[in-house]
Amino acid sequence: MTKLLIRDACILTMNSADEVIRGDVLIDGRTIAAVGPKLSASADVVIDANGKALLPGFVQTHVHLCQTLFRGQADDLALIDWLRRKIWPLEAAHDEETVYCSALLGIGELLRSGTTTILDMETVRHAGSAFRAIEESGIRAQAGKAMMDLGDGVPPALLEKTERSLQESVDLLNRWHGAASGRIEYAFCPRFVVSCSEELLVGVRDLAARYRVNVHTHASENRDEIALVEAERGMRNVVYLDRIGLARPNLILAHSIWLDDEEKRIIRDRGVKVTHCPGSNLKLASGIARVPELLGDGVAVGIGADGAACNNNLDMFQEMRLTAFLQKVRRGPTAMDAKTVLRMATIGGAKVLGMESRIGSIEPGKLADLQLLDLEDYHVYPSYGADPYSRVVYAATRGDVDTVIVDGRIVVRDKTVLSVDRRKVLSESDRAIRSLLSRIG
Repeated sequence: MTKLLIRDACILTMNSADEVIRGDVLIDGRTIAAVGPKLSASADVVIDANGKALLPGFVQTHVHLCQTLFRGQADDLALIDWLRRKIWPLEAAHDEETVYCSALLGIGELLRSGTTTILDMETVRHAGSAFRAIEESGIRAQAGKAMMDLGDGVPPALLEKTERSLQESVDLLNRWHGAASGRIEYAFCPRFVVSCSEELLVGVRDLAARYRVNVHTHASENRDEIALVEAERGMRNVVYLDRIGLARPNLILAHSIWLDDEEKRIIRDRGVKVTHCPGSNLKLASGIARVPELLGDGVAVGIGADGAACNNNLDMFQEMRLTAFLQKVRRGPTAMDAKTVLRMATIGGAKVLGMESRIGSIEPGKLADLQLLDLEDYHVYPSYGADPYSRVVYAATRGDVDTVIVDGRIVVRDKTVLSVDRRKVLSESDRAIRSLLSRIG
């Protein structure tokens, strides 16, 4: 197995002691073998990291790879109109080829900007094509097909029979969970309460418990959505999910902006996880999640870009800045510091996915999912006396990502993605969106 040695980096370990070390990291195969100043070790590949910061790869806890092709096609709308008028018709027009192309386009952007792990919700059909793109590209992922068996304005191609939705999800789980030496895992993905019957949600609850996997859904993103849930189920989102037994530690709720006190208590007491998507929430005018309050209650909160159709980037650097700045506007300049935000983007995201023992920090025995930032440039200087977390969160950009390693494999080197054919994907993405738009008229 290949040994890789990274020398003379500023290492932001994100371990429990928040150690920042000037030194080396030795990778043996898929795992981190040693971390420390001036390691005495030989390696097959040596990377000189002088002037660079080494940190864990970002863990994005809410992404829609199937929507990357829709970038620029669904702008300036609120959530429900955005779904009914643009996103659902486009998703319904997807075929195996366009899903695959959309996923590769998104993964190329994610890897190039330092993200090594994602929680991905696909569309209803052709999710296997996205899994194939995940496998080939080398990114780490928990992913699943979207599940939808009811709802006004849902195109027929997205409206499933309940049993078929459950069975297709299990079939995908059996095919992909644990694939690529464990780099790929399955998560059940009922879209949101508005598009899921109680029978479907209860089925997901039981299957997720049986297979010991996560449940990934949207909740309390938009006030119109909450009104629909209250009209149909007689109670608010999280209260309803708790009543049917889904509010458990394996439940991951995207957005969670409009929570009342009872819902916050349920999330805290049941160990439910939350994923914060500030860029998407701002663009769709959905609102600002109360992240410091959730963290103060001990809730695990990660960060995700959501999809390119509502962001329009999948850039964790942008999301980190927004995460910090929005809370400063809400609660003052000390409300959300750079170290807290970087923890949310790394080890915090790993905790949301239940993967904190394997990824999210730079420690011996953990999987080698890392990124190296080149901080030798105007916009991140001076470096003398500067807080390293501040340099990364407030000053660095995705253009500073020099090298990315996933599972011990270099997938980005010298700012070039090695595992995705950039020219081919860019060319085919234009052809694919042209095809989709022609199908929906």
